[in-house]
Amino acid sequence: MSGDVIELAFGRGTLPLTLPAKVQATIVRKKVLAPLPDPLGAVRDAFANPINSLPLAELAKSRRSACILVCDITRPVPNGLFLRPMIEALVAGGIPLAAITVLVATGLHRPNLGEELSELIGDPWVLENVRVENHYARNSADHVDLGVTETRRTPVHINRLFVDADLRIATGLVEPHFMAGWSGGRKVVAPGVAGHETIRTFHSARFMEDPLAIQCNLVGNPLHEEQLQIVRKIGEVYALNTVLDEERRLAYVTFGEIIESHLRAVEFIAVATLIPVERKFKTVVTSAAGYPLDKTYYQTVKSMVTPLDILEPGGTLIVASECSEGFGSDEFRAAQERLVDLGPDRFLATLTAKTLAEVDEWQTEMQLKPMRAGTIQLFTTGLDATERRITGVETIGSVVDAIAESVARHGDGAVAFIPEGPYVVPAYRPVTT
Repeated sequence: MSGDVIELAFGRGTLPLTLPAKVQATIVRKKVLAPLPDPLGAVRDAFANPINSLPLAELAKSRRSACILVCDITRPVPNGLFLRPMIEALVAGGIPLAAITVLVATGLHRPNLGEELSELIGDPWVLENVRVENHYARNSADHVDLGVTETRRTPVHINRLFVDADLRIATGLVEPHFMAGWSGGRKVVAPGVAGHETIRTFHSARFMEDPLAIQCNLVGNPLHEEQLQIVRKIGEVYALNTVLDEERRLAYVTFGEIIESHLRAVEFIAVATLIPVERKFKTVVTSAAGYPLDKTYYQTVKSMVTPLDILEPGGTLIVASECSEGFGSDEFRAAQERLVDLGPDRFLATLTAKTLAEVDEWQTEMQLKPMRAGTIQLFTTGLDATERRITGVETIGSVVDAIAESVARHGDGAVAFIPEGPYVVPAYRPVTT
């Protein structure tokens, strides 16, 4: 396939790669998802035919208020498609516009403001007619203390706007998540609108180093189990769950009770996203999934973890990420500096004694997994020299040159390409005879 062109998701476009000589490419993509011919009609149908709940218009009756959670700017959720019809259904059921709040589930990420908030909400009508707020995990006064979870004693502090609402709805995108198994549903609640102590507890090494805290796994996953217990402590919660195709068009949507409606969406997307691959590779090339996920190096770590099942031990993983917004939070930067200064083993030793993780250091902890597996190389256009140094990985000037050098170094021309990055999960499934 020498001379052929493969395009990796990169920023708001793609990064085209002309394959060097001696490369035999295996391209790992999601199975093709058919976009829904009438997305708005599908959303309204989901409201009318929910999973394990009354229709949305019926749910709204006799309720005095509602709070709708939306993911922050790092997720390409089609909020502009469903927010207005959702709000209109609530109003039709008797909830006044003034009693409806849209709450951005930032977790411990920064708030989304100004033009970014407009882009996130996707519909000026929503911004003009209902209250839209950001969640601030560090503002302890904003949260309700709901005690602790039964299994692992995680403190449960949840945004008061959500807890106190008569009708609570989470909305989100269901896709692989490198720690919690799958995004969406219960994850929009916690960590989405949880207090910092809640988030820092189940992002501590006790959870992160659990071998079941991996992508596409819910069985025995400690983060998922804690999230379910947190949702049940809150009480009655509903969810709108979306699945997108490679062009980010709506391919599937469910609405209903938060746990069951989320699981239905997981069942749909798992078939398309978890891709069996018959061999491992000494060279794997992937992306950070393009905008908005590759806005920061913080989010880029996800793309380093997801392909590990098909990377030969000691192999080379090449990642392309624009990092248009730079590195990430100050706390993440500090964690990366500690990683570089201490080295992987000593850095991990500092984590295992803690019951509360420092903010955003869990992403650095997750980076230890690919660092243990092989050589990580990063192509980016958005980081300065200091930031490149504290990535803790090797930065490169050309993906094509890095591929050629890796093929020569390993003596193996077989290269796996994952153009859509962490939205696709390759799973090593050797052929059995």
